[in-house]
Amino acid sequence: MTIKFGLIGGGVMGEALLSRLIAREIYQPSEVIVSEPQPARHNFLKQQYNVAVTTDNRLILEQTQEVVLLAVKPQVFSAIAQEVAEMIDLKITEHSPLLISILAGVPLSQLEAAFARLPVIRAMPNTPATVGAGMTAICSGAYTNAKHHQIAQQIFAAVGEVVEVSEYLMDAVTGLSGSGPAYVALMVEALADGGVAAGLPRAIANQLALQTVLGTATLLHESKMHPAELKDRVTSPGGTTIAGIAQLEKGAFRSALIEAVKAATERSQELGK
Repeated sequence: MTIKFGLIGGGVMGEALLSRLIAREIYQPSEVIVSEPQPARHNFLKQQYNVAVTTDNRLILEQTQEVVLLAVKPQVFSAIAQEVAEMIDLKITEHSPLLISILAGVPLSQLEAAFARLPVIRAMPNTPATVGAGMTAICSGAYTNAKHHQIAQQIFAAVGEVVEVSEYLMDAVTGLSGSGPAYVALMVEALADGGVAAGLPRAIANQLALQTVLGTATLLHESKMHPAELKDRVTSPGGTTIAGIAQLEKGAFRSALIEAVKAATERSQELGK
């Protein structure tokens, strides 16, 4: 059977996408080939998903007809680009595969220089993609068309929601949704610590904090309510919530989050230079 989907890098994010694409039957296992250098990981992917697995990245470009997903660490990008360079010219046809990169900090200009004239889409997913609740931003290169956009949308919709942005916004995406899960995890931990400080057992405090954040996010998502409206609904005159909010404002809670996103955005810009 024709190989339609090639994956270079079988790590956590690569596997998350692979598992969802197969589970949703977007691709059949027989249509997939994965490149993974670590022997233990190599064997796991082969047994778990019944896909072809190789250690030769060149085979991915040689055999894949529809889309190649680049899911390696940015530090090894140059080495992989050199390794597959000889295959690029052979793939430049009207049926060239789409290359999708999820490498943080590697701009379209570098990707298109390394994979000359291949259609390229750059994407920034986040870690909730591993449980199908991710947020992915994508931006398109010079040689992409409507079909390529549709393929990318379908792939990342398998692990959550997708938005398309201009590339100059990708650093801001990294600062918000890319780094955001860490901010939320820190908030959940702090809420639980507050519960313990107020006398709750740790296990109960953790459960209360986690479900409160999850439930609030779900409510906002499904109701399309503005966060300020929900805050106002929970905040009664002279009540407990306004006392807590006043303390958060005293501690510059909102400003701290804003500055965190800005700092992460600036760091992403630095790493991309």
